[in-house]
Amino acid sequence: MKNFVIVVDMQRDFVAADGALPVPGAGDIVAPMRDWLAGLRPEETEGVLFTFDTHVPEIYAASEEAKQFPPHCVKGTPGWQLVVDPGAVDPAIPTWRLEKGVFDMWAEEGIGIVPIDGDRLRSRNRFFGDLARAGIEEVTVVGVAADYCVRWAVEGLLERAFNVTVPSMLTRGIERQIDRVAVEQWPELPVEIG
Repeated sequence: MKNFVIVVDMQRDFVAADGALPVPGAGDIVAPMRDWLAGLRPEETEGVLFTFDTHVPEIYAASEEAKQFPPHCVKGTPGWQLVVDPGAVDPAIPTWRLEKGVFDMWAEEGIGIVPIDGDRLRSRNRFFGDLARAGIEEVTVVGVAADYCVRWAVEGLLERAFNVTVPSMLTRGIERQIDRVAVEQWPELPVEIG
């Protein structure tokens, strides 16, 4: 049975030591994640979705997130760019992107998913519904931050009845690492921490 992969917010502002909002230790997972992505096999992987935290200064300034964190991941800036290359994924595996303006990739209405280098917009909800209808039950989630955007990505997948694996060597948190998040948030749910 095929798996689907979500790479959460592996952007320069979160990963580089001099980024606007660096996640501790995130730089250490870049090379292992690149190698892991390159090792995905088409016969086992339905696709890979890269999420982008995406902000516009005027909107961000009035947001709830701005009360906690400084401006970061402003669309089009170097800090918004990915530090892992989607081109590392076997070209036989479809790659997608989702741009989100809040922590939770499921929270915004009308958000879409497009091919990584394209513009054919698909509804996020329809996209994941189509995965489920195609028999995809397993999703692997990697990236940053374990206690924010990764956490909400996982929770949305669980609400949609997917089984989730989070490899601990490919995620980092700001204050809590993924093993602690799992114990505190999902003690009885189908989340495997690898």
